[in-house]
Amino acid sequence: MVSIDYRLAPESKLPEIIEDLRDAFRWARTAGAELCSLDPQRIAVVGHSAGGYLALMSGVCVVPSPEAIVSFYGYGDIVGEWYSQPDPFYCTQAAVSEEESGRLKTGPILSEPYEGRGKDKLYLYYRQRGLWPQEVGGHDPKKEASFFSPFCPIQNVSADHPPTLLLHGDQDTDVPYEQSARMAEELARQKVKHALIRMPKCEHGFDEDMEDPLVREAFNKVLSFLDRTTRNEQASQ
Repeated sequence: MVSIDYRLAPESKLPEIIEDLRDAFRWARTAGAELCSLDPQRIAVVGHSAGGYLALMSGVCVVPSPEAIVSFYGYGDIVGEWYSQPDPFYCTQAAVSEEESGRLKTGPILSEPYEGRGKDKLYLYYRQRGLWPQEVGGHDPKKEASFFSPFCPIQNVSADHPPTLLLHGDQDTDVPYEQSARMAEELARQKVKHALIRMPKCEHGFDEDMEDPLVREAFNKVLSFLDRTTRNEQASQ
């Protein structure tokens, strides 16, 4: 297993983040393959939330594509109303001011938070105002929608998209369940092998509770899916 990092928003924007995603795959297929004894022909990608989004992006921006994709509560549309309008759930929480958000603080470009970064409330600040796509993209989706098109997996699915497994809680208050449902519809329209596992009464981050039989069953399905889609047929003959 290889756990990849990427430069974080808001210091870095979407093009740089996607560049890091592509670079990670290049490394895994070259230096990483030799260093870690990886099979560059049998690479699958798994991601959660923003990582789920990047996993889905790998299916449309990485060449060659991974053999399989697993997205836990990810999203295929980065500029939909759910993200570019004030969010009803986050608006029920105490309003965060610009100063409290840490937006005005600048810091180094890194792939992980550092002590004193002071941006713990930044995400909440932007979700309350529907400004996160603008912040992470560096462009206004209302005025420059075309900029975001290459960064929306749902707009770029083709018939040769990798087999994809989507898992999503139907009570998710951060990333709506509909994001995975719509992605599944587009995959079906393109006749891509896929499955959507709807986790009933589950919230964002449902997989943190590995004691839940429902979660364990879902993980068994993930492992079965990865085994089927990345099996080396030559080796099994």
